[in-house]
Amino acid sequence: MHEDRHININDYDYSLPDERIAKYPLEKRDDSKLLIMKDKAISQDIFKNIGNYLPTDSLIVFNNTRVIKARLHFNKDTGSKIEIFCLEPVNPVDYAMSLSSNNSCSWKCLVGNNKKWKNGKLTKIIQVKNQDIYLSVSKTAVSGNAFEILFEWDNKDVIFSEILEAFGNIPIPPYLNRESENIDNSRYQTIYSKYQGSVAAPTAGLHFTEEVFESLNKKGISGESVTLHVGAGTFQPVKAETISEHEMHTEHFIITKQNIEQFIKYSGNITVVGTTTVRTLESFWQVALQISNNPEKSDNNFVVTQWEAYAEIKEAKTGLLKNALDWMIKNNFDHINCATQIIIIPGYEFKLTDRLITNFHQPKSTLLLLLAAFIGNEWKNVYRYALENGFRFLSYGDSSVFFKEVSSAKLINICKSL
Repeated sequence: MHEDRHININDYDYSLPDERIAKYPLEKRDDSKLLIMKDKAISQDIFKNIGNYLPTDSLIVFNNTRVIKARLHFNKDTGSKIEIFCLEPVNPVDYAMSLSSNNSCSWKCLVGNNKKWKNGKLTKIIQVKNQDIYLSVSKTAVSGNAFEILFEWDNKDVIFSEILEAFGNIPIPPYLNRESENIDNSRYQTIYSKYQGSVAAPTAGLHFTEEVFESLNKKGISGESVTLHVGAGTFQPVKAETISEHEMHTEHFIITKQNIEQFIKYSGNITVVGTTTVRTLESFWQVALQISNNPEKSDNNFVVTQWEAYAEIKEAKTGLLKNALDWMIKNNFDHINCATQIIIIPGYEFKLTDRLITNFHQPKSTLLLLLAAFIGNEWKNVYRYALENGFRFLSYGDSSVFFKEVSSAKLINICKSL
């Protein structure tokens, strides 16, 4: 599959007028339009009817990450404004532990107006729990185009997540060309968001409401949640001409024993909500392959590299998910931690994703490449239809659902390997 790396990103471009980008969410989440493509036929409906298009006794998988208020603003004595954008924790490296820190923690951050902040500490007095908290930040190291920032505060009864909640701003996408507003605090979260850590929402899930969940339950569609913390790299444009020269961003996810049991139970009948959830499931397949190749591994931390999924496998691997589950039970692990840099491009063969619910993505983006990997060149007809029929684009835009076309031979081989 080496030739697939030489895909020219210009082949995945299209004209997106600014007025077609949804700057704000609709008044009601499930009133968004829904594009349906099955067997190359395109139709439309509204999202509240999504259950009508999904099979009974199937599984739908969500990403239950929660967006943190990751943008913090400081002022220097000179009046210069400095923005600190928290990307991921460094010390402690675990998201939950870092957000629960009660004295100090370090994060990898982007720094806006960095040239105006050569060195020294920036400070701010903020109100948390009706108390004045003295917060300071300082640079401790350079990390690529970002910095490691040490956060320190003077009240051990206050944890870092409370500081972010009180002082930070929701990091809405840069292409909205506006500052975050009160509406974004609730609407740039899915209603099922649970675990804090993302700096961008898994936006395919923004359309779901309690009424939609009720309709899915009535149809016998089971729900399952995974956790992948979405990084700012999801908005990173592909600047290289060929995708082989693009370095994919890293994101962190967790898979539980229950997740694997459900994947096995519903193999071949799984609807995946959003590209981040796809990245999670397809990366986990690679984790299961790593376990199969190294069953004596004694820790539950894994890394999936950018091109790992395209390596040739000389012998067929069977029962990968069952083997991974047995390995977890043997080692008394209730979950797996993974950092993934996986890139999904045309030519990729999906292992666990049978149907995809997603929004409409930016031109020349890795998210559009993922869609093209799923439906082939039909993406051009889909986006032409969406533009001609008034669909709203990007994070606050409308939705779509796609069904994987797979030959019976391929389906049998995939199911055998589960």
